[in-house]
Amino acid sequence: MTSDSPEPGLALGRSPVGDPLVVLTDVDKHFGALHVLQGIDLTVHRGEVVVVIGPSGSGKSTLCRAINRLETIDSGTITIDGQPLPAEGKALARLRADVGMVFQSFNLFAHKTVLENVTLGPIKAKGMRASEARTLAMELLERVGVANQAAKLPAQLSGGQQQRVAIARALAMRPKVMLFDEPTSALDPEMINEVLDVMVSLAADGMTMIVVTHEMGFARKAAHRVVFMDGGQIVEEADPETFFTAPRSDRAKDFLSKILTH
Repeated sequence: MTSDSPEPGLALGRSPVGDPLVVLTDVDKHFGALHVLQGIDLTVHRGEVVVVIGPSGSGKSTLCRAINRLETIDSGTITIDGQPLPAEGKALARLRADVGMVFQSFNLFAHKTVLENVTLGPIKAKGMRASEARTLAMELLERVGVANQAAKLPAQLSGGQQQRVAIARALAMRPKVMLFDEPTSALDPEMINEVLDVMVSLAADGMTMIVVTHEMGFARKAAHRVVFMDGGQIVEEADPETFFTAPRSDRAKDFLSKILTH
């Protein structure tokens, strides 16, 4: 990140003014007998940062993965920028190009350099010229603070550096929305902030983001809205200040009492 990055929290408390970008309507999903998503209704607006929290097994990651069809849904609808999720083929590939995804395990190509990891998508999926893709990749690697690692293989980087490369790789596709599925949970504690700082900067720049995380500090600082899930359902949603200081549901109060006292 450069020194002129927005201060954390600046412009993040604004109400989102964009139109609906990601819309889930009455979404259901089962894994066998387990009902992991139950009648999910969620609308995320352009430029909005939505943080999804809740206990393990509450359906958070499944929700995230359903939005770019890494998980299929049983019923309901999901639209992105007005378009329903395609079932397969080229239309699905095009949609996935609009939806950046950052996983807890960085999923970088181990045999390719950092620079190659970031340029591959724009060249293969978007037909970008190699020289243009390299220029874009270096700009993004600079932005996330790892431009000096461009020639290295992922295994030569720390976990925090690898995750920042993964963020740059997702951004290289110029997505309309970024999904983060517990992006810091595999990191050593001292590496977590370097990734969260990049995410705060993205949020301040107006990137639409859906973030599944246990990092409550990030939720307080960067989210427009906190969505609390439990048992496959959205139990409540509110702005961070309201949610953390005056949760309405007993389940949210119980969850917060367990995580905020440690």
